[in-house]
Amino acid sequence: MTRTVKVALADRSYDILIGTGLLARAGHHIAPLLRRPKLAIVTDETVAQVQLPTFLAACEAEGIACETLVLPAGEATKNFTQLERVTRWLITQQVGRDDMVVALGGGVIGDLTGFAAAILRRGTGFIQVPTTLLAQVDSSVGGKTAINTPEGKNLVGAFHQPALVLADTDVLDTLPPREVLAGYAEIVKYGLLGDRPFFEWLEQHGARVIAGDSDARAEAVARSCQAKADIVAADERENDQRALLNLGHTFGHALEAEGGYDGRLLHGEAVAIGMVQALGFSVRLGLCPGQDAERARRHLAQVGLPVSPADRGLGEVPAERLVAHMAQDKKVRDGRLTFVLARGIGEAFVTRDIRSDELVSFLKTETS
Repeated sequence: MTRTVKVALADRSYDILIGTGLLARAGHHIAPLLRRPKLAIVTDETVAQVQLPTFLAACEAEGIACETLVLPAGEATKNFTQLERVTRWLITQQVGRDDMVVALGGGVIGDLTGFAAAILRRGTGFIQVPTTLLAQVDSSVGGKTAINTPEGKNLVGAFHQPALVLADTDVLDTLPPREVLAGYAEIVKYGLLGDRPFFEWLEQHGARVIAGDSDARAEAVARSCQAKADIVAADERENDQRALLNLGHTFGHALEAEGGYDGRLLHGEAVAIGMVQALGFSVRLGLCPGQDAERARRHLAQVGLPVSPADRGLGEVPAERLVAHMAQDKKVRDGRLTFVLARGIGEAFVTRDIRSDELVSFLKTETS
């Protein structure tokens, strides 16, 4: 069964299709969106070996001609050098504003390709075909596209909505366990930020999601996508409510930048640690019951996610340096950091009323 979640954005609305076997039927779903039967596909070396042949066969069956660019796998690919490579390749392929570019891969490929599509000819259509759990429940939905710089994560980018998202849950069976867990962290995020019953469902069924149970995975992906779609429809450009989706990200992005995107810390792992820190900081400020923060920490640890920087070999991270990374965050307003904190599980909120001395004091205890 294929589930459909709609992202309602007036004339830029689009569907997220979730289910099994979607990659083998990709041409059928994509063909109605094309002005001419041609696709430019951007993928990475890992996905090219495992998923690309199925996708190309599905397009060929619908008479769609495809050209493919294969990039190195990994977070380090989200940089200016690869952005130039993608955009110039798309130009040589004569991709026009009415054509479609396909991002076939995880969050790195989706973010980079989406950004290239956003700036090519001032905006070219693109389609997300996410092949990781994290990308299916988070980065492929909502139109945030970006690359990293040495100063921080996703600091150069644009809002550019896809025309379609195809989330084939079958492809998740090929992922390494660590990648599955990294995606699961983003699923937990939706429960922690605004849906306590979903978090409780994950406490009962999260092991099935991680282990590959088809029904459990489809349910988790659909509920996550629906939660994000609702928030994006209400606040597309993160002026208010959408900032809730960054629960754990201000802390997590700082850790990623400190680690130099060297592979020790996957994005979802950074988010898991960041959520534990966000709830812990909420407890320190007297906002959140300690038992709720401990409950979240316990669940993340039980499934095998890191809950402190030391769990991924980052060791002692200077608090002041983490705060310096946070100062580069895109959500800084008038020089003030934006944090997503919580009054309990399912009760996240956005605040800018955080004193730097309180933050530094907390980080010194959490990262040492």
